Amino acid sequence: MLETGVTQVELIVLIKERSSEGFNVLYKNYADALYGVINRIVLNTASAEDLLQDTFVKIWKNIDSYDECKGTFFTWMLNIARNTSIDLDHLRTKQFKNQKVTGSDEVLLFETGTGSRKSDSNTDAIGLRSAVDKMEDKYKEVINIIYFYGYTYEETAKLLDVPVGTVKTRARKALSLLRNTI
Repeated sequence: MLETGVTQVELIVLIKERSSEGFNVLYKNYADALYGVINRIVLNTASAEDLLQDTFVKIWKNIDSYDECKGTFFTWMLNIARNTSIDLDHLRTKQFKNQKVTGSDEVLLFETGTGSRKSDSNTDAIGLRSAVDKMEDKYKEVINIIYFYGYTYEETAKLLDVPVGTVKTRARKALSLLRNTI
């Protein structure tokens, strides 16, 4: 059950019905988490706020494409936030132009692969990302949130609405599965 007393299934129905209540519940329960993910990718508060808005628009418009058989609702939203954040058009247009004027090297880190994206390519090079993608959803979700997005066990438990012990157990099991795979 979400903070507002609405279940996730009810929330999805409300969003599909284009209910303003549904949007309010969605925003109240997920804005902070999605903003945190976006801000860790773009490292710029103003851009993160813009991208958060873009993410909610995409969630709202594409709710019919959500398939619970492919993963949890939160993971689906995380992927939208992540993909929106690493959109090269966004990085090239807004950040690059703005930071070129201010002389910041932040965008150059993304462009040359020495920033956050380098870790993504390193995990791809050793097969970590593909190994994680092959896991059961409950393990994949925990690994993605904790290790790829940098959340604590407690934050992850709150996001997934499960006890902290469950998160720790899933993380240990996932790491064990990874050791046997890689």
